[in-house]
Parts: sequence; C-alpha cells; structure tokens
Amino acid sequence: MRLWSMVLGGFPRTREARHALRDMERGAGSQVSIEWNVTAEEAAIIGVQEALGFRYVVDGMVDWHDIFRPFVNAWRNVAASGLLRYFDNNFFYRVPLFTDRPDPDHFVWPPRIRAFSNIAEPSPLKAVIPGPLTFLLMSKNASELGKEDLAESIASALAMEAQAAEEAGASLIQIDEPYMTDQELSRDDAALGVELINSIVSRLKVPTVVSLYFDVAREDVYEALLNVKTTYISMDVADAPTRALSLIAKKGLGGHKPVLGVIDARRIEDDDFDKIRDWVLQVSKEAGDEEIGLTTTTWFDVIPYTYSLRKAYLLSTITERLGEVVQQ
Repeated sequence: MRLWSMVLGGFPRTREARHALRDMERGAGSQVSIEWNVTAEEAAIIGVQEALGFRYVVDGMVDWHDIFRPFVNAWRNVAASGLLRYFDNNFFYRVPLFTDRPDPDHFVWPPRIRAFSNIAEPSPLKAVIPGPLTFLLMSKNASELGKEDLAESIASALAMEAQAAEEAGASLIQIDEPYMTDQELSRDDAALGVELINSIVSRLKVPTVVSLYFDVAREDVYEALLNVKTTYISMDVADAPTRALSLIAKKGLGGHKPVLGVIDARRIEDDDFDKIRDWVLQVSKEAGDEEIGLTTTTWFDVIPYTYSLRKAYLLSTITERLGEVVQQ
C-alpha cells in the first residue's frame, strides 16, 4: 500500500493579493505590479506544496473569483451574471449565463502550466476544471439549446481545455463535480454527468480524477459514478465519515484508485490523526495493494491564508505518519 497526498484546489488570498486584485478591478495601480504580486503569491504556494512533498501541486489559483469565472471569461457566448451562494458556503459565485454554445477564445490552463512548471519540479502540476454537470446545473440557459445539447457543448469546451493543459505539461486533470453530492440530484442527471465526464477523459492520456465534495453522494449516484473512466475518485470523507466509508465498503471502488478528503478545509482546528488513521485503514481493505491518495475536503476558500498553510502541513505530516502505519 502506497500513500501520497495533494491539496484539492485553490488557496485563499493573502491581504496583499486581495488588495492587488481589488486594484485591478477598479482600474487602479500598475498592471505590471498587480500581476507580479499575484504571480509571486502563486509561486510561493507552489513552493510550499513542493517543500511538503505533495505528489501533484496546483498553482493556488488566487486570481480565480470562483471555479467557473476563468472559463466564462475565456469562452464566447457566455457571461457572468448575478451572484448566488456557492452551495452552503459563506461566499458567492457569478452565475454563468449561456446565450449559445460555448466557444473557447483562449485556454485558461496552458499559460499557467508553462509559467510554473519549472518552479514545481520535481512535483508535476495538475489542472483543475469544473465538472460539466456542475457547470450546467449552476448556470442559466438563455440560449435556444436544449439541456443535454448545452451540457454536451460545455463538456466539449472543457475537453478542449483539458487537452490543451495536457499538451502544456499538466500531469493530472482534476474534474470537480460537487453537484454530484447534492441529495436532490436526479438519477438522469447523475447518468448524464458520468457520460459527460467520460467524454472528456476519453480525449486524455494523463491520469484523471473526479472530485466530489461538500457531502457524500447518494448510493444510487455513487453506483453511477463507478462507471466513470477516471483513474481516481476523490471523496469528502471528513465531513461525513460514516456515510462515506459505508458507501465504499458496500459498493467498492469500481476499479478506481481512491483519493480521500481527510483534512477539513473549512475549519481551522487541527485534524485528528487517530480518526484519519482509522478511515484510511478501513478503505485499505477495499483498495488492497493499490495506492491511496489523501487530500483536503475541498478548496481552501473559507479559512484564512495562514490556516491553509497549517492544514497543508498537517496533510503532509499525517500522510508520512500513516505511511509508516500501513507498512507495519
């Protein structure tokens, strides 16, 4: 059994980055100075992850306002509209408004991958994209396209983005589908989501992970998810360990390698090593000799920057300690 770790997604902004991005929105300050501040912070975040020995690293995405906005800004026929709460978190996102099929004007990840690859060595960079179902269901459709037609168009645009990221040097493509854990999600939408993910994965050669967070999927949705063609399935364990572990024990992993969200990214308290050890040992019964990845429950969006660094450190040290336990 081999354990490894990575942070799931973006980091919070420091005060300096918040001020720089606020100046950018207001058209104040030097554009060069603002971009330098943001780039320097992202490089520092990569350095932290590299020093902690994470298997895959991410650039921090401190300039992302929400998971959809960079792609909305990069695509034609879609715009950012009004604000809505992002699930049950204390922050909001701009609702994507589609007027026709999304048509990429440029790609989000390739310049970021190229800019930071040397800094990240020897750990490879990953690219994170919103899942097509989550993108669809959290958007407004003002086009004449039907639901499935728009969904397929979103998936196609995201597949092009993922391919471009792979060609630029990304070593892992992460597809975030938090809507898959919505307890009211229909079976038809769950099946559509799996089909859309597979349409993206089929065009890639690098490893892929579908990431679920904010809750644990219903049993029937999880059964559908076992049909995804990704290398890994990432589940939020710490928020609902009993349900998550029971689901894995009952339904298995479907040939996928597990990535477990064991570090609570929405609370500042230190995580309990003994609990995490028990969770990992339970999942190891299903994983057998396969690897297990450990990660955060979600992105570091709601805790202060200094606590995100503390949580990243805990993830690294707990992974190292657990490695010694599973070898015994």
